[in-house]
Amino acid sequence: MVLYLLKRTTHTNKPMKLKLIASILCCLACKGLSAQQKDWVHYVNTLQGTNSKHELTRGNTYPTTALPFGMHTWTPQTGRNGDGWKYQYFKDKIRGFQQAHQCSSWTRDYAVFSLMPMVDELVVDENQRETRFSHKDEVAKPNYYKVKFENEITTEISPSERGAHLRFSYPKGKRSYLILDGYTRLSGVQIYPKENKITGWVNNGEGFKRGWKSYFVIQFDQPIKSYGTWENKRNTVNKDSLTAEGLGKGAFVQFESGTKVQIKTASSYISLKQAELNLKRELGSDKTLEDTKANAAAVWNKSLGKVEVEGGSKADMATFYSCFFRASLFSRKFYEINEAGKPYYFSPYDGKVHDGYMFTDTGFWDTFRAQFPLNTLVQPEMHGRYMQAMLDAYEQCGWLPSWSFPSEAGSMIGNHAISLLADAWVKGIRTFDPKKALDAYYHEAMNKGPWGPANGRDGVTEYNQLGYVPYPKYREATAKTLEYAYDDYCAYQLAKMIDDKHYIEVFEKPMYNYKNVYDPATRFMRGKNAEGKWSPNFDPTEWGGPFTEGNAWHWQWSVFQDTKGLINLMGGYNNFTAKLDSVFTEPNKVNVGSYGGMIHEMTEMVMANMGQYAHGNQPIQHMVYLYNYANQPWKAQFHAREVMHKLYDATENGYPGDEDQGQTSSWYVLSALGFYSVTPGTGEYVLGSPMFKKTTINLENGKKFVIEAPANDSDHVYIKSASFNGKNFTRNFINHSDILKGGVLKLEMNVKPSLNRGLLEEDKPFSLSK
Repeated sequence: MVLYLLKRTTHTNKPMKLKLIASILCCLACKGLSAQQKDWVHYVNTLQGTNSKHELTRGNTYPTTALPFGMHTWTPQTGRNGDGWKYQYFKDKIRGFQQAHQCSSWTRDYAVFSLMPMVDELVVDENQRETRFSHKDEVAKPNYYKVKFENEITTEISPSERGAHLRFSYPKGKRSYLILDGYTRLSGVQIYPKENKITGWVNNGEGFKRGWKSYFVIQFDQPIKSYGTWENKRNTVNKDSLTAEGLGKGAFVQFESGTKVQIKTASSYISLKQAELNLKRELGSDKTLEDTKANAAAVWNKSLGKVEVEGGSKADMATFYSCFFRASLFSRKFYEINEAGKPYYFSPYDGKVHDGYMFTDTGFWDTFRAQFPLNTLVQPEMHGRYMQAMLDAYEQCGWLPSWSFPSEAGSMIGNHAISLLADAWVKGIRTFDPKKALDAYYHEAMNKGPWGPANGRDGVTEYNQLGYVPYPKYREATAKTLEYAYDDYCAYQLAKMIDDKHYIEVFEKPMYNYKNVYDPATRFMRGKNAEGKWSPNFDPTEWGGPFTEGNAWHWQWSVFQDTKGLINLMGGYNNFTAKLDSVFTEPNKVNVGSYGGMIHEMTEMVMANMGQYAHGNQPIQHMVYLYNYANQPWKAQFHAREVMHKLYDATENGYPGDEDQGQTSSWYVLSALGFYSVTPGTGEYVLGSPMFKKTTINLENGKKFVIEAPANDSDHVYIKSASFNGKNFTRNFINHSDILKGGVLKLEMNVKPSLNRGLLEEDKPFSLSK
């Protein structure tokens, strides 16, 4: 374009020509700069948090290649089939490239199969076919993964929502094979040599109805030279075989030596016909992998561009957008689009096909705290669909989801679906029947389900009779009491918003049950037996017992709904803030307690070297914001920034513990904006200290909410003064409804704390006792 315009100016006068050239170059430079600013994808490192193992997790992530909340993702595989640690950064061999869904290394994956390119000899055994690579030959972005093996094979992957576009480039002159591994359990394959295609299905994972299958289709753009099937239990090979079904069945194909083959694949939980439709709709028009790569980049830039941050270091930008990427993967879409363009899904709950939307792969114990509140802000349409999907799940299996993977597992503790529902309603997301939501929660709160401690209520009879769950009759009883009380508040809040007097009366008393496990003598939450006696030999550093994955220092603060009530129990503001301070100044020693040995959460707390503050797990993640309730908001500002700087980065060691389906990432994203959702269900975000000089939230309603902090840097972490849309702003919180209206929150940042700002009662965030 520049050359063309230069030629057109040849016969004009020289000054005019130079002026025009300068103008053109300036415009192009500005255009290039603008394009660069909008390329959020290049900041993301999908290897963030992958240097994990059983003893010490740095995120427990894998280099996910996917679209936002995609039904399927793809990843390189360094671990054995069935190993929860799919990809570990410290390993130097890859044995396959998987279709994956795993949201935690502590749970098994489902609907998995893998592809692995080989040269020279056909080697199917996963332990013998693994091939060496180096991270310097690896590219890991949301829209594109690439790795070159030491044997010169290059693999590239770009995603669609329900499939992927892959390319394998084999070295010249080398026999070129591709192995399809059926993973664990049952699978089936069918090879179509004349059509250069393989179809099949896999049946792996937990909790599915009998006969469930994930159907896939794989289309090659190069002719198949030879083929066969194999099985991965004894690694026997059947050459020239076109079809196989059974345990661990797979396939292999051979191409012309040294070829470059493009592969399009898609899967469906409904039928092979739907898998073919998914492939055609999502990848059919992409002639090359570059097309898919560019399309995926556009989708990700639009999604990541919902929050635009400016005025931070390159490292901070990388950390922010890498975390925002992780916060945009779960919950996973579990629905497909039929021939008429309508959503429908195979239900993991009742094994039938239903119209509408369904989502899965998350544990609410982790994600109710920040991941779902972040979605209410940047993904409200999807969040609204999710709320109705939860009630559909209740209809299909008789229980609200608590830990879906993809069906209900009942893992962890609490009944936090009601937190999501109440938080959505208070924020104006009203896509569901609130009365039906309360009925479903009442069933949850008054019964114990068959699957796990969070499926219904563990200790429900005693909780309703005593006002707490007794320990040691029930493990983790005090933690359960605290979380049941918060959930009961959420039900009360939803009932209050719709003026349902029955449910207001049912839940207005138990939402204060946290008081029943507080010991005024030690000023800690403690285990209490059915006779009302405290557990003996109390040590606040002892993990487990009446607590979940933590100790008394961590669980002291789980009174989300009534921080002022907790302050009163502890003897006032000074005692409360002194105890908050002590979390950071106490020695970081560990009493392993009922765990009997060091678990990774303990190791991560010790390594963080922040006293008893254990950010690597969820129970204490909101704690730093509680200073806002007790006349010391500047300490929340200091500690929020300290945690962001010290415990997060965009590298393979980027997290202080398990990433947990977007929760630990969402804590960072919200905190980097300058606020956090201490109490989902109130519609409030409690202020901290923003990471960047300017942040723009591009809301779905078309408005923009801007946080300006021009003096912000690593030293200027304290809010000296604030204004909202030009008016003085002294509150330590901001309402979701105010954010939705758009506007500018301007913060004057300082190197010294402002000790007299935000101390009035009306400046404090919500508490029941307030």
